[in-house]
Amino acid sequence: MTDTRRRPPTGERADLKRRAIVEAAREVFLARGFEAGIDVIAQRADVSKVTIYNHFGSKNELFHAVIHDALKEALQQSTSALEKSLAESEDIREILVRTARGWVAGMAQPQVLALRALVASEAQRFPELGQAWKANGPDLTSAILTTEFRKRIEAGELAIPDIELALIQLYALVLYPHFTHAAYGEQIGEERTHDLISRGVDMFLVYYSAGERSAPPGGGTSSASP
Repeated sequence: MTDTRRRPPTGERADLKRRAIVEAAREVFLARGFEAGIDVIAQRADVSKVTIYNHFGSKNELFHAVIHDALKEALQQSTSALEKSLAESEDIREILVRTARGWVAGMAQPQVLALRALVASEAQRFPELGQAWKANGPDLTSAILTTEFRKRIEAGELAIPDIELALIQLYALVLYPHFTHAAYGEQIGEERTHDLISRGVDMFLVYYSAGERSAPPGGGTSSASP
C-alpha cells in the first residue's frame, strides 16, 4: 500500500523556509488575529501558499508551530536555569528562585504575552489552540520539578500531598500576575517582579516545609492545570 501521508520538506534550505514561515506567521497572527489569510503570511515570508502547505498541512497546524516555537524559545532560559541550578545547588529556595526568574524572563516578554492573549481569545472556537499552549508552556518544566519535589518529600524536607496543585500555586505566585497585568495593558516593573519571585517562593516553601508545619490537609489529586 502506498503511504500517502504528507512529508514536510527536509534539509537546510527547507529549515530556513520553515523558520521564515513561522516568524512571518507569528507577526501576521499577532497583527491581524487568527483570521489572517495564508496568502498574507506567504507574502510576508516571501514564499508561495503551496510552500506553506507543503510544510504545514493547515492554518491550525501552522499556528501550533508558532506556539511551539515561541514557547520553546521563551522557556529555554527557565529550563536551562532549572537544570543548571539543580546541578550546582542543593538549596531548594535558590533553585525555585532561579527557575521563576527564567519563567518570567521568557513568558513575560511582550510578544509572548500578546500571543497568549490571542490564544485565549480563540480558545473557545479552537480548543486545540489552548491545549497546544498548555502542552508547550510551563508544563515543560513540571516534570523536572515534580521529580525534585518527590525527592525532597522522601527526604523529609517538604510535605506536599498534591504536587500538581503545588505547581499551580507556584506559578500563581511568581508568574501569573504578569499575565493579569498584561490583560489590562500594564507591565510589572523590575523591582516588583523581584519581590513577587522572592516573597512568592518564600510563601510557597513556608507552606510546604515539613519542618514548619504538618502536611497540608486534603491529599487528593487535583485535576486542575496551569
